[in-house]
Amino acid sequence: MATDVTEAILQLAQERNISEDLAVKIIEDTLRSAYKKKFGSDENAEVRFDDAKRSVSIFARRQIVDGIYNPAFEIELEEARILNPEAEEGDELLIELDPKDFGRLAIASAKQTANKSIRDIRKDSLYAEYKDKEGEIIIGYYQRERGGTIYVDLGKIEGVLPKKFQSPREIYHVNDRIKALIYKVEKTETGLSVVLSRTHTDFVRAIFELEVPEVYDKTIEIHKIVREPGYRTKLAVFSSKDDVDPVGACVGLKGARIQAIIRELEGEKIDVLKFDPDPQRFIKNALSPAEVRDVVILDEAKHKALAIVSESQLSLAIGKQGLNVRLANRLADWEIDVKTHFQFEEMDIVSEPRAAASRLFGDSEYEDEISTISELPGVDEAVAALLARNGIEYIEDFIDTVDEKLLAIEGLAKEQIDALRRLIDELVEVKVDESDDGAFAPDEDAALEAAVMEMSEGGVEAEAAEPDIDEEELVCPECGARVTTDMTSCPSCGIGLSFEYEE
Repeated sequence: MATDVTEAILQLAQERNISEDLAVKIIEDTLRSAYKKKFGSDENAEVRFDDAKRSVSIFARRQIVDGIYNPAFEIELEEARILNPEAEEGDELLIELDPKDFGRLAIASAKQTANKSIRDIRKDSLYAEYKDKEGEIIIGYYQRERGGTIYVDLGKIEGVLPKKFQSPREIYHVNDRIKALIYKVEKTETGLSVVLSRTHTDFVRAIFELEVPEVYDKTIEIHKIVREPGYRTKLAVFSSKDDVDPVGACVGLKGARIQAIIRELEGEKIDVLKFDPDPQRFIKNALSPAEVRDVVILDEAKHKALAIVSESQLSLAIGKQGLNVRLANRLADWEIDVKTHFQFEEMDIVSEPRAAASRLFGDSEYEDEISTISELPGVDEAVAALLARNGIEYIEDFIDTVDEKLLAIEGLAKEQIDALRRLIDELVEVKVDESDDGAFAPDEDAALEAAVMEMSEGGVEAEAAEPDIDEEELVCPECGARVTTDMTSCPSCGIGLSFEYEE
């Protein structure tokens, strides 16, 4: 068959958006299919194009025999010599066939094969093209809706936007422009499925890459994104360059960049915050826009923490229906509980986190509980442990122990002893009440200047720097019991007392 097929090939390639080589293969497969339908097998069929692909022919390769057993593969010698006078028995002869002689059924079968080949090639081509675009943003147009699913015209193919991947605050109409993430591309029996999404966190990531050049070129990197589609998104960012403010760059001058992203998300709130490897600082940032006064780690192994906020910031930190703290939990990967300082006081937790919080708030209630050296803020832990092993665990014991005895402890230096005494002088004041319980607490307010006591024969003489001494501040120098200026002896231990005032 000598047919000018160039136009048909080019037209097919153009209409189906396939290459010319693939169009040529489709024509070859079509002719082979018709041949097979006619003769039952295409093993001996041969399709040939000329160099310019302007004509195509199909041949049957047959064995020259003397006595035919299979007409599809064999030909008699006499018949072969009609076609080629030099033919000999045992030779193979190529016999050109006219597809028109294959019959109506063979032609119909060939058409079906051609259509299937075109669909398969088109499916493979589109699959390869869109599979490479997974995770990227694409723009399409609303076509129709069925069962909550929106069908989007993407040009070469139709994409689907399932209801579960639609933001709850977005409404579309026919021909509306839709920007979405190519979430998944799959081959199906009926063609190709391109699933779109506007709720995935990668959609927000791709939008930031479009709007913030520093994110696109990796100057600023996104640590993690958590999202409640349609309501709030939290984004943790960081930069390896010290001179780059990751949060400021994402927000843009006068908020221009972040406002463009918010408009694309139909008004969804976005919190851009700085990632910090320190979990306490990161938790503080994650609860943005609330201001967190402190974060107490309750259980580091189980990632449990407590955020302490002021009364006015509590509702903001928790968020509407707990949304803000819930997103912060997912962003920081910690179980965060939010409490006010007063709620924290009522909690039954270990003393160390409680003492840390009380120091933050300047609360003296917990300071009264400090009695051991190891509880002193900023104490050298090795020194505290060494003293405890030698029976000096409490601050009172340390104060009552002379330096000579302390220096006798192996591994304890004079500098360490002096440093600890200075720390105690700065933070601790001895408070001896009537019960003489020996408790110590950090010094908060300077007490009234103590009376200068002097021991004298038969009693104690006290000299006060000021005549207006507060009698409530006078204590017996022997036992620590409270005394007044009208007393001549201590009501507790019986030691004699006398008071003299300097003018």
